[in-house]
Amino acid sequence: MDKKIENIFNALKKRKISGFYCDNKSEAIDKILKIIPQDKSVGISGSKTLEEIGIVSELIRRGNKVFNQYEKGLTAEQSLAIRNQGAAADVFLSSANAITKQGEMVFFSGHGHRIAGIANAKNTIIVCGLNKIVDNIEKGLDRARNYATPLNCKRLGTWNTACAQDGICRVEVCLFPEYKRMCCQILIIESEVNPDRLKVILVGENLGF
Repeated sequence: MDKKIENIFNALKKRKISGFYCDNKSEAIDKILKIIPQDKSVGISGSKTLEEIGIVSELIRRGNKVFNQYEKGLTAEQSLAIRNQGAAADVFLSSANAITKQGEMVFFSGHGHRIAGIANAKNTIIVCGLNKIVDNIEKGLDRARNYATPLNCKRLGTWNTACAQDGICRVEVCLFPEYKRMCCQILIIESEVNPDRLKVILVGENLGF
């Protein structure tokens, strides 16, 4: 673990956030499975990082109750109901759009369940690759709005956003009824009140957007 990661973990500790380092995706899976008991329910947010790690299928295989809004065959109404249930699960699992060198984190959300779960679940685990580390909040917001969101819109193919075609954010015009906006809510985590509620796992690879 290099000095940059060590400094981030020291900053997280001062914010009452626990930090863990894993060299690769395999170690990250093992760490998450150790943190989450088998009898606990798990909510998830849409995340390319979680998809690349493969943790959701591992939790289901082990026997955890996972509120997976992406199961095949769900209607839009069923998916939304599962999102709401997942936000109130025993553990909420997500990734950040950016994490600063000072330990702050930036999250954008479309439906809001992601922010609800991250901010209010009894236990929240955030998994990030090294590519999501930025210098400060301003660069974190820029990364979320101008990099991660356009790529996610293109990946999902179901969001008629202003950035979906050319990757250029036009926040001032990306509004109903012309567009279906993805970045509707923004959460910035600066600190925690309850020690150990929020855990951050940094993985020594580039993961997600």
